[in-house]
Order: sequence, then C-alpha cells, then structure tokens
Amino acid sequence: MPYARSMSIRYRCTLCGNLTRFDVVRTTRTSAYYHYTTGGELAIEDEKVLLDDLESVSCRWCGPTGKVEEYDGSAESS
Repeated sequence: MPYARSMSIRYRCTLCGNLTRFDVVRTTRTSAYYHYTTGGELAIEDEKVLLDDLESVSCRWCGPTGKVEEYDGSAESS
C-alpha cells in the first residue's frame, strides 16, 4: 500500500549517494474525521497534524556510518 501523505522532504546519504532507502523514526500525532460508508470503507477527511517529531534518519545501505542530509534535487546539495 503506498504512503498516503505527500512527502515534501527527500533525503540523500552523503557517503554512498543513496536517494531511495532510509530508516526513518518519527512520531506523528493527528486529529482526523473518520467517515465510514455503509459498506464499511473508510475515508479519512479533514486530517490535521498536531505533532510531527522527526527522531532519526539513517541510510538503509550504510547504516549509522552514513551521513544523511535533506536533498533538494540539485546536483550539489549543501
């Protein structure tokens, strides 16, 4: 199942160049309106993020030895 929320931040490992595989630990607290159809299907509406705490990001390939940074898509990211 694909991730439903839009992700605005991308990551890059400065050691191996990985752009696709990361272990991310985050705590997210939300408030949402749950709307169930008579058939039992759920639609989540009017979701608000109350807390979003990014605890750690590590490269899946390098592990803790890699340094992960936010990546904006440019060839050289600072």
